[in-house]
Amino acid sequence: MEKSFIIVESPSKAKTINKYLGKDYIVEASVGHIKNLPKSKLGVDVDNGFDVVYENIEGKIDVIEKLREKAKKAKNVFIATDPDREGEAIAAHLADEIKDVNKNIKRVLFHEITAAGVKEGMEHPKKIDTHLVLSQQARRAMDRIVGYKVSPFVWKTMYYGLSAGRVQSVALRLICEREEAINAFVAEEYWSITGEFQTVQSEPFLAKLMKVAGGDPRIPDETTMKGYLQDIEKQQFEISNVEKKPVKRNAPAPFITSTLQQEAARRLRFSAKRTMMLAQKLYEGVEVGDEGATGLITYMRTDSTRLSAEAVTQAREYILENYGKEYVPKEPRLFKKGKASQDAHEAIRPTSLKFTPKEVKQYLDKDLYLLYELIWNRFVACQMAPAQFEQISVDVKGGDYLFRATDQKPTFRGFLQVYDDMVEENGGEKEDEDPVSRLPENLAAGQKAKLTNIFPRQHFTKPPPRFTESSLVKELESLGIGRPSTYAMIVSTVIDRKYVEHKDRKLYATELGMQVNKLLVQYFPDIFNVKFTALMEAELDTIASGKQDYVKVMKDFYGPFITDLQKVEENAPKIKKSLQEKTDELCEVCGKPMIIKWGRNGRFMACSGYPACKTTKPLAADQQKHQHLVGMKCDLCGGDMLVKAGRFGTFLGCSNYPTCKNTKPISMGIKCPKCKEGEMLERKTKKGKRPFYGCTRYPDCDFASWDKPVDQACTSCGSSYVVLKYSQAKGEYLKCPECKEEFVKEEVAVSA
Repeated sequence: MEKSFIIVESPSKAKTINKYLGKDYIVEASVGHIKNLPKSKLGVDVDNGFDVVYENIEGKIDVIEKLREKAKKAKNVFIATDPDREGEAIAAHLADEIKDVNKNIKRVLFHEITAAGVKEGMEHPKKIDTHLVLSQQARRAMDRIVGYKVSPFVWKTMYYGLSAGRVQSVALRLICEREEAINAFVAEEYWSITGEFQTVQSEPFLAKLMKVAGGDPRIPDETTMKGYLQDIEKQQFEISNVEKKPVKRNAPAPFITSTLQQEAARRLRFSAKRTMMLAQKLYEGVEVGDEGATGLITYMRTDSTRLSAEAVTQAREYILENYGKEYVPKEPRLFKKGKASQDAHEAIRPTSLKFTPKEVKQYLDKDLYLLYELIWNRFVACQMAPAQFEQISVDVKGGDYLFRATDQKPTFRGFLQVYDDMVEENGGEKEDEDPVSRLPENLAAGQKAKLTNIFPRQHFTKPPPRFTESSLVKELESLGIGRPSTYAMIVSTVIDRKYVEHKDRKLYATELGMQVNKLLVQYFPDIFNVKFTALMEAELDTIASGKQDYVKVMKDFYGPFITDLQKVEENAPKIKKSLQEKTDELCEVCGKPMIIKWGRNGRFMACSGYPACKTTKPLAADQQKHQHLVGMKCDLCGGDMLVKAGRFGTFLGCSNYPTCKNTKPISMGIKCPKCKEGEMLERKTKKGKRPFYGCTRYPDCDFASWDKPVDQACTSCGSSYVVLKYSQAKGEYLKCPECKEEFVKEEVAVSA
């Protein structure tokens, strides 16, 4: 009997699906794309309807032949690549390769790799959606045109090997503009005043100065603060108002791609790329005991918070059975569709609630388990009753001064039993944006209140925070740039190109990134801007929905692009010359002025007489930096030790390299808290993308910390060091790794 043939992308997905379909089906994997644009030429015919020429990927010939042979012998061919635009494009390429040996080709969509999901997909085969294919083709064509046309311009003006991308360059622009705002920021001093009060009937409590003579307090400096203190201490205080009211907090929506990446970064410290890699595994299937290969989550590239009625019913039944009827809302919770949402897939959720995190933990590695648990908890919580609190506000008045204390006491935890949306990364404590004191129970209006202490505190306004991976994804989503399948690639690309550095979980624009961004924004203002890029994303969506024609959208893009390009190509030599900085230093060989140029290792000095004279030397500023940082000799040859950059970060290297190849790590000047002998230094993981801090005596001492150690003793427990941490609510702060005490940076308590 002839069997049906199913083609998917990955071997693990093939294995899972084969288990559900049985012996009447053959399932094989294409192992991703089989075609791509050519490496050596543009591959887009801009003069003939923007036709795209694809070539078989080198190394995939054997795969294609194998698929053709099996298709030739099969009764029907079902192409079950991922249910998105990229998957549709892969399906079209596969169909092109096998249609001459089997014309019975159908497209099936598996939104979850489970028995029910596979059955549902097989019962509703369809044709390949040409609109989705053309939408993906338009994205690839736009990206190829920008990359092939703009990158050479960047080579000519800076140096060979740099590149520019249509969407990634806009993400770089956002990061660079944030960097510029931070650099231009001027901190302003201000003060806050907190009073400690006590009534005859109560314990002491804290309240913050909120009003002075009915207006907001303005305390710009210490002199003004001291004037307020003197006047406040003369006042007689009483409780003027006590207000109690119930408040509710609803659970957050189930995950979509962007929010999953944000929460995985915040809680688990996963990069967007790693999050999507792990989610792909959970979707395609993992071995779960006697169940065998099983898909644990629904498709993970989605911008919709929609949930199927069946999934909601299962969640409500699970909540009733495990938490009680008071945790089940009267009506199922529905979530609003985002403005740019395509709503093509459900939200990311577990495929079956029988696979609890506890049940599958033994079958998953640590990171897979953590991500699955996060998805599970978020889904269950989204269908639970709201958390309920009693919010208490107490006003303490004396003369023109009004102090206010607020507190919030939980009366019903609701969804917080499953998913605390205020938990810090790595399962830490709650992030309290505005710390509140515990208020005594028996406070009432009219009670006299004695001012027992007063705490002035100095603050400085803070610059806008640097982007983290998660906040950049959030910004891109809000601006309509990129789509669920592209966020991770956008972030990883700007880092891989060395335009952006990932330090202390924040994104820093490098000097190279700032220069490339300046170049692109100045000479391609119509292309590398947020509005135009978001418009093109919307145009791609109209192709996918069939509302717009592929050629028209490509013309809308290509017109302003080619106009800008023609202008800059005419002036490329002048532009390159304008980027070269003149110096007063003369070439030691030919006497001509030295200029500052860009190269693969950064800026350097070169003779203006090039190519006749090829003299180069490092910048004087860099030499001074090396001398200042090191001031030590090589213990092998006696040469100066210089700071150098390598794959795993900066290190000390001998200035006589390559004759002398002596290197040393750069110590942070902090003794290792474990062995007390070595010193702490910054290292990077094997892939060189994530910094951590370890002992110079490794492997004899294995102490390591993801958080940057600071040479400051903890005032609470006496720990020899604290670590630098960061959260969006608090900014940078110090924390003791032993007693967990926190110390807020840039705030200095002043005794009254």
